Amino acid sequence: MSIFNTIVPSFNRTASPADSSHESGPVIKPFHRITETTEAYGLTVHLAGVERGGLEITADQDALRITGRRTWRQPEGWTQLHRESADANYELVLEHDHTIDVDKVHAELKDGVLRVSLPKTEAIKPRKITLS
Repeated sequence: MSIFNTIVPSFNRTASPADSSHESGPVIKPFHRITETTEAYGLTVHLAGVERGGLEITADQDALRITGRRTWRQPEGWTQLHRESADANYELVLEHDHTIDVDKVHAELKDGVLRVSLPKTEAIKPRKITLS
């Protein structure tokens, strides 16, 4: 079991390009970070070269899928000397065990960084119990 699954066992970091909805071609699993509070999980995903129109986020009861398509294309006659990242689209699939309230998911993309708020379902939020 990975250290991540020990800390946040409800998420499983996987990428499954075989059953994804993107066009044929290579995909990259983007760098991402997950944080947790008592109310929600926070997800930060780095999607260099992806604009709002090229981003698709799908949340259901079992998984969160993020697909990012890059819009930049190499100009005619341009010679590449060095490239820091591969010329491929992004795909990230995070499976969860029904701990996310998918109706309240909120996402924001700014300067190639996607921030997603994943509120926890009421059933798993900690509650204070008063003594009678």
